[in-house]
Amino acid sequence: QVQLVESGGGLVQAGGSLRLSCAASGSIFSINTMGWYRQAPGKQRELVALITGGGSTNYADSVKGRFTISRDNAKNTVYLQMDSLKPEDTAVYYCNTDATIWVISRTRRVDLWGQGTQVTVSS
Repeated sequence: QVQLVESGGGLVQAGGSLRLSCAASGSIFSINTMGWYRQAPGKQRELVALITGGGSTNYADSVKGRFTISRDNAKNTVYLQMDSLKPEDTAVYYCNTDATIWVISRTRRVDLWGQGTQVTVSS
């Protein structure tokens, strides 16, 4: 069984910071792209940031300069450092990864999602 476990959400005042973590565990052969998405009430899920296996990053325009995505390949973990938070950043944040996992004696590429962690920014 392979799963993503997120942590680090919470309540913070505008201008504050939070750091999200997401660890992949289980029968993992390799982790490819890792990313963070978010979904605010009444809105569609949107991309926040991506990081490839080689370390290339991509950010939503709304978070550029405020959020930083990073990863620790040895720990199969991705992080999202969120600074200068705004009330409009309030959402459930989901971790996502494109991974190759072991299924019995073969590998299979899968798309995994975490359970989500709530981030609330008060004004």
